[in-house]
Amino acid sequence: MRAVIQRVKEASVTVENTTISSIGPGFLVLLGIEAEDNSEDISWLAGKIARLRVFSDAQGAMNNSISDSGGDMIVVSQFTLYASTKKGNRPSFIKAARPETAIPLYNSFVSEMEGLLGKKVYTGEFGAMMDVSLLNDGPVTIIIDSRQRE
Repeated sequence: MRAVIQRVKEASVTVENTTISSIGPGFLVLLGIEAEDNSEDISWLAGKIARLRVFSDAQGAMNNSISDSGGDMIVVSQFTLYASTKKGNRPSFIKAARPETAIPLYNSFVSEMEGLLGKKVYTGEFGAMMDVSLLNDGPVTIIIDSRQRE
């Protein structure tokens, strides 16, 4: 499982000219799911994101987690995070999980995040053509991969 986490001042997801999710300060998480991902990847990655200390404390240092800051979260599925550009110029997405595997894992990830944060986690629409808008705060953008565990 691979996530691109962006600290945002605001973010929204629009599908067919209708805004389906919108948040103020918090995280926009772009989530890629690989065919071999499982519940262990979900737990590890969700915990890592929930505990990620990139929000400012009273002294302005990045010491607070999303929960500490009271921030919200949008999780958007993004199979293109598993693009391989090794051969040629047209990316291959063979490593990305097929929808029948990815959708339940995506839903489980969102549920796990809701449990860890104790609040609703907003989402995109799996498989839809989405317009994702954000105002990056910092900018702070972090990439985490459950297979590399760095």
